[in-house]
Amino acid sequence: MAVILKTAAQIDGIRKSCHLARQTLKHIEPFIIEGVTTRFIDQKIVEYMKQNGAKAATLNYKGYPASSCISVNDVVCHGIPNDTILKNGDIVNVDVTTILDGYFGDTCMMYKVGEISTEASQLVADTKKCLDIGIAQCYPGNYLGNIGYEIAKYAHRHGYSVVYEFCGHGVGVKFHEDPEVNHEADRNSGPKLKPGMTFTIEPMINRGKARVKVDKKDKWTARTIDGKLSAQFEHTVLITETGVDVLTDIDGEYDSKGQLTHSLVETIQN
Repeated sequence: MAVILKTAAQIDGIRKSCHLARQTLKHIEPFIIEGVTTRFIDQKIVEYMKQNGAKAATLNYKGYPASSCISVNDVVCHGIPNDTILKNGDIVNVDVTTILDGYFGDTCMMYKVGEISTEASQLVADTKKCLDIGIAQCYPGNYLGNIGYEIAKYAHRHGYSVVYEFCGHGVGVKFHEDPEVNHEADRNSGPKLKPGMTFTIEPMINRGKARVKVDKKDKWTARTIDGKLSAQFEHTVLITETGVDVLTDIDGEYDSKGQLTHSLVETIQN
């Protein structure tokens, strides 16, 4: 599969889907509270997407049974919404991919339930910083591998591990496209970034070891191998002629060079 350089019409459709995906995450924020189930949150996601003329890419994808991935505490990714009840102190990742008019928008973010620990708060902040660092590497002519190189350098310096068994990916006209976007990579490795490329950056950062274990029963839920906390943030980006357009940024967090203008992560920590 070759990297698809998107046309202006495709970019317009992808941007609309990306905006809806991020709006979905904002819509569900009030529902992520102590005492609710992850299944309830997924139902709210289904309702909102339907109201806005979209559907979830995850539902029935390779047998996946839900419209979102909801991963709590030591669940790294692909947590299946179920009867798990959220409790005070939990950190929760919600990952959604919308299909709107045939175009895909992919994003995820972290939420807190009640008062979270200092350890959890710092992990969330540093994971968001990893995403910001990766986005700053997005400009034409740079090597794709520098995204992962810089993310891993920061994470390791702060005592974390970087999940290497899952990665970011091209997205837009398909759910998963080339290229693979590794979050730990050699410097100046991989292809050079070109205008028209759209892909996700979605670092998964662990407090403990990098490896994961996938649930043997449901075949999806991936947990840290040592039971320690994990966090993840994700944006879909477009490489432009002069820099980057963060397509799932609907709050003006990033400028056209991928530099952070302000951070929304404080709302998760405080």
